[in-house]
Amino acid sequence: MKKLWKFAAGAALLAGIASLASCRTVHERRDPTGEPFPAVTGTSLDGRETALPGAFSGKPVVFLVGYEQSSQFDIDRWLLALSDAGVDVAVREVPTIPGMVPGLFSGWIDGGMRRGIPQEDWGAVVTVYGDGDRIARFTGNRDGLPGRVLLLDGAGRVAFFHDRGFSPGAFGKLRDALAAVR
Repeated sequence: MKKLWKFAAGAALLAGIASLASCRTVHERRDPTGEPFPAVTGTSLDGRETALPGAFSGKPVVFLVGYEQSSQFDIDRWLLALSDAGVDVAVREVPTIPGMVPGLFSGWIDGGMRRGIPQEDWGAVVTVYGDGDRIARFTGNRDGLPGRVLLLDGAGRVAFFHDRGFSPGAFGKLRDALAAVR
């Protein structure tokens, strides 16, 4: 009976956490091209605190922002295209999880991500919790399924933005924008 009670209490706690996490503020999708990326701080999966976009000052960087776990499929397609094309630019996956409640479970969430990502790639994944709402307001997080692809120039301004899922045409536009910021 005690085991059943513990299971029920654990399930209720997880359901409560899920409902609180789903009460996040939803921001309309928007194109921030030409605007400076907001200064935020995240932590890479290898444990390093990282200032975005400050850590890339003076050079271009691609941020692949995901608001939902299911956006990983879209982000993986962008990563594969960048790798296959031999594009020479810093790339960071930026899982963005706004709200206080997810931050309380950051160790558990990041641990789950670590299990699915090879250790040598942990430094390229910077999770943003506390400042997540700043990014969500910047790009919009309504329909978080497709990733948000942002190319920042050396000054931290958005030179390219796409939020409708990977396509070869959109990838070509990213490569053109990258050539223009170099």
